[in-house]
Amino acid sequence: MHVAVFILVVLGFVAISGALVRLVRVPLPVLQIAIGAALAWPARGLHVEIDPELFLLVFIPPLLFSDAATAPKRELLALRGPILDLAIGLVFFTIVGFGYALHWLVPSIPLVVAFALAAVLSPTDAVAVSSIVDRDVVPARLMHILEGESLLNDASGLVMFRFAVAAALTGSFSLGAASLSFLYAVAAGILAGVVALIVAAKTLQLLNRIGGVPAEAQVLVMILIPFIAYLGAERAGASGILAAVTAGMLTSGSGIFRYLGVSARMQTISLWTTLSFVFNGALFILLGLQLPDIIRKVPPELSSRHWLIEPVATVLILTLCLIGLRFLWIWVGDIAQRLAARFGKRKAESFGLRVRLAGSVAGVRGAITLAGILSLPLAMPDGSPFPARDIVIFLAAGVIICSLSIASLALPKIARGLVEKGEDPGAAEERRARVGAANAAIARIEIIANDASEGEAADARLAVADSIVAGYRRRIAASDEADEARAEAREAGRLELELRFAAIEAERTAVRAMLRSGEINDHTAQALFAEITLTEALLKGRQERK
Repeated sequence: MHVAVFILVVLGFVAISGALVRLVRVPLPVLQIAIGAALAWPARGLHVEIDPELFLLVFIPPLLFSDAATAPKRELLALRGPILDLAIGLVFFTIVGFGYALHWLVPSIPLVVAFALAAVLSPTDAVAVSSIVDRDVVPARLMHILEGESLLNDASGLVMFRFAVAAALTGSFSLGAASLSFLYAVAAGILAGVVALIVAAKTLQLLNRIGGVPAEAQVLVMILIPFIAYLGAERAGASGILAAVTAGMLTSGSGIFRYLGVSARMQTISLWTTLSFVFNGALFILLGLQLPDIIRKVPPELSSRHWLIEPVATVLILTLCLIGLRFLWIWVGDIAQRLAARFGKRKAESFGLRVRLAGSVAGVRGAITLAGILSLPLAMPDGSPFPARDIVIFLAAGVIICSLSIASLALPKIARGLVEKGEDPGAAEERRARVGAANAAIARIEIIANDASEGEAADARLAVADSIVAGYRRRIAASDEADEARAEAREAGRLELELRFAAIEAERTAVRAMLRSGEINDHTAQALFAEITLTEALLKGRQERK
């Protein structure tokens, strides 16, 4: 009962945070962390012990799968160079640079444990970045790089974290064995993601052959994909995170959606959108719930002289160190890219100083870091306490909060003005695609209508075809290059939508009246309401695109 009440409370505050963020003008992750901390701060407040393995299983696979499924594959493929450079190269650079800096700043932390903290701080959280600053403020190229990096560096960072923890437990480390293990974790993780997607496709294919299977069963198969991929990879000793990311990246191009009915497709899209919002919100609230206990247990090694100033200063210095290492890596990579382009006699699209700085500040840490650091073992094999465990947990939580705070304050100011005003290239591409699709539809309809035989049936077919074609021509006019033609078409479209919304409201009122009077039962009313809602959703989508 206590667990059920706790879950309901967290979900309730996730919903409340979605409304509050419009009023307080604070980035959503920061607000949700503050809510969690406020709930847990009183002595009798809300408290929860996180099981890191369960935490990773429940939250991380679906979130990464959803992010990967909606990520722009074309742009990520085109930017694979800088993405892999950050997702792998920067992870190793951070582990070495930050590890030595941490050991020098806090000598009580053994070097191998410092490397473990550096590894778990390597993964970044692009979801937090997108909620801090609007996508139309940050250059699209930089945002795509941040998204691709965050999808891949979770796997590389956590794999290296496990190696560092194993080295701390055993007291030995082999670079050759670690390299082979890393390659195996990556290769087997990718394979597990592919296998999970194939299994899901075969299952949906079988359900289609059976026939009459509810749409909800098909949706459930789609929901299970990231969990199957994650568990399969972890069972094989590989990276479950990379397996979930791989399955998500390949979903749209695999053709798996052709095995879903229309209703199942709509439900899948709607459910994933809701799950992403709920899980992201719950993650940051859970992070906030951990903060009061972590703050109350400030390790004495960090507060020998000043209880508050010394730990805060240490966290701030370490956060700035991470930002500095990131800036240095991006700057050197940019120089290397320009040199390679010069030798290859091709044009290089380099970053300016402000873009480099924005990319450095945008490397905020999030839930993966928290889950990873909480998974540190309590004791060594001989029964002695794990060295500096409380210190690194405190520092990890502090860096998460500090990196979010710095990004919230600095990133909007740094990024302002980086994107030139004008039509968004994505919007122009969408407009061209709409025109091409509409022209193809018109050509197909005209062929079908002209092939009809003579008589009343042929006349009716032509009349219906003219009506449908007229709708497509209005869509083409709304996407016309000429501003005047587009304005006229949009005004006509606005009037049409206004009338359609009025008609939909009249339909809904009539159905309610019939339900109240007993003319129809609840099942009939629910079916009609579902149809009306779907039509309204489609019209609202048209309205937002206009």
